Amino acid sequence: MEAPKLKLKLFIDTKSHRVLFAEACKDFVDLIFYFISLPVSTVIRLLNKKSQVGCLDHLYESIENFSDVYMQRNRNKEYLLNPKGVMPCNEIPCLLSDLKSSKVYKCDDCSSVAYAPQSLCFFCRRSVSVEITDVVSHVAGRKIDCVSVGFVKSLVTYMVMDNLEVKPFSDNSVIILLKKFGVKEVRRVEERVVEIGPNEVQKLLKASIKCKTVLTRVFLGYKGLEILKVKDEHSSRRGT
Repeated sequence: MEAPKLKLKLFIDTKSHRVLFAEACKDFVDLIFYFISLPVSTVIRLLNKKSQVGCLDHLYESIENFSDVYMQRNRNKEYLLNPKGVMPCNEIPCLLSDLKSSKVYKCDDCSSVAYAPQSLCFFCRRSVSVEITDVVSHVAGRKIDCVSVGFVKSLVTYMVMDNLEVKPFSDNSVIILLKKFGVKEVRRVEERVVEIGPNEVQKLLKASIKCKTVLTRVFLGYKGLEILKVKDEHSSRRGT
C-alpha cells in the first residue's frame, strides 16, 4: 500500500517566477518539522547517498564498506547507518520512505508501534510484541486522533515560506508578504495545487540543505531559479 499523497497550495508570483508562500495543512508542516529530527546518516540514506553535502556521502559509503573486524563488540555499523529517531514511529510521516525499511512491532491493545520488541507501548503502557512487515500500510490504515499526533495542531491552516519558515495563516500576513515582495496586483499571483508523494519529499529534503528557495526549486524548477538569480544580480548592481 502506498502512502497517501499530501496536497499543497502554492501562491506564485508570475512576474518573478517564484513561490511566495504555500498554504499548508498540519500534515505537511509535521513532515518538514520532522526533517530537523532526522539523524545525518538517515538524511544521507533517504537521499540515496546523493546529498552532495561535503564529504558525508563518501563517509557513509566508507562506513558501509568498513570491516566489522575493526568495530567494537558492543557497537556495529547499523548503530551508525540506521540510527532510530526519538519519535514514536506511528507518528513518523508515511511519506518518508525510510519508514518502509524499519523493523517495528505493534501493541495488541491499541495498535501503536515501536522499534524495540517487548518495550512498553507509548500510549497504553502494554507490551509491544507483534512484528509488522508492512509498516506503511499499518500506519496509513490506522484511525489515529490527529489532534495528538505529530508536532503542530490542526486547528489552523499554516503559511510555509519559500525558505520553509512556518507561521499560522492569516490575511494580514499575506498582505505584509505581498508588500515585502512588491506585488501590487493580486492578479499577478497564481494559485497552484500540487501533490506531494515520496519523490517530492526527497526533493524537498535535498533542497532544504542546499538552498533558501526550497519551494521554488522543487515545484518551479531551475527556470524560476535562473530568473531569480538575474533579478538578484541586477538588484546588487544598483546597490553598489
